[in-house]
Amino acid sequence: MKQLREQVGTFTPDNLFYDTSFPVQTGAVKLAAGQGTLLRGTVVGKNDAGEFIPASETVAADEILTDDVDTGAEVGAAIVAETYISGSFNSNALIVDGDIAGHVAILRTKGIYLKATL
Repeated sequence: MKQLREQVGTFTPDNLFYDTSFPVQTGAVKLAAGQGTLLRGTVVGKNDAGEFIPASETVAADEILTDDVDTGAEVGAAIVAETYISGSFNSNALIVDGDIAGHVAILRTKGIYLKATL
C-alpha cells in the first residue's frame, strides 16, 4: 500500500504566465523539422514554407510553445506541437531569437499580452 505522503514528482515554476486576467487558449502548429529541441516558452512564427520556426527579426511572432518539443536533427516531415494562442505572459520568460520588444505589438493583435516582471 502506498503512503499518502509519498513524493511522486516535482514541479518547478517557470513563471511563463504573468497572470490569469486574460483567457488562455491553446492551438497547434506544424514545426519545421531539423531545429533540435525547442523549449517551452519559445515564441514561434511561420516561415516562407508555412511551417513554424522561432520568431526573429525576419520571422513575425504568432504563438508560444506550451512544452519542450524535439524537432530532430534532420530535415523531414513537420512536427505537430501545442501552442498558446492567447493569454498574459511574462516577457522575461519567453524565448526569441533577438529582442522580444520587436514582437510585442504583433502578439497583442493576436490576443497574447506581454508584461515584464521585476
